[in-house]
Amino acid sequence: MDKKNHWEGVYNTKASDDVSWFQVHATQSLAMIDKLKLEKTAAIIDIGGGASTLVDDLLIRGFENLQVLDLSAAALAVSQSRLAEKAQKVDWLVGDITELELPKDSLDLWHDRAVFHFLTEAADQQKYISTLKHSLKKGGHVIIATFAEDGPQKCSGLAIQRHSAESLQRIFGDNFELLEQFSEQHQTPFTTSQNFIYCLFSKR
Repeated sequence: MDKKNHWEGVYNTKASDDVSWFQVHATQSLAMIDKLKLEKTAAIIDIGGGASTLVDDLLIRGFENLQVLDLSAAALAVSQSRLAEKAQKVDWLVGDITELELPKDSLDLWHDRAVFHFLTEAADQQKYISTLKHSLKKGGHVIIATFAEDGPQKCSGLAIQRHSAESLQRIFGDNFELLEQFSEQHQTPFTTSQNFIYCLFSKR
């Protein structure tokens, strides 16, 4: 199955607030970012950020160096339309994080809510980690959220791999130190719930 066509189809046929992963605000992610007390010039990328409102709230907080990456140009267009002129302050990237090359040691914070759990093959996971290690500065941080071990087994009709903090640490390897972990019970727009695990890592 072509991943890009799948996600373009989702965002071309559904409203951004009519998908299970929709959040009015990325509350847990924002709380973790606020706690880091980053400089406003910090380079931040949102992996799979698509139509997420995280970028809106980061702009409100005064962050100046933001990138949003997504497989779906249609998802990014939702955010661009919502932000209007403010969209010019963001670098929008269309691509697959397992295939994309980002500049070396260029990022202070890597944020990913609900992309990594779609990588069910070890080879794809290692491509992801390789790009992360290449692009994140020493001492930089990673916020990653996936379905927890008691979370859903599928999302948007696709199989996923559920994780714990321990399984993420094993995959991320010794280059990364687990600093914090949090659980979240995400309430979908359909009055169902999904259990997530959030982890904060730093690059050694």
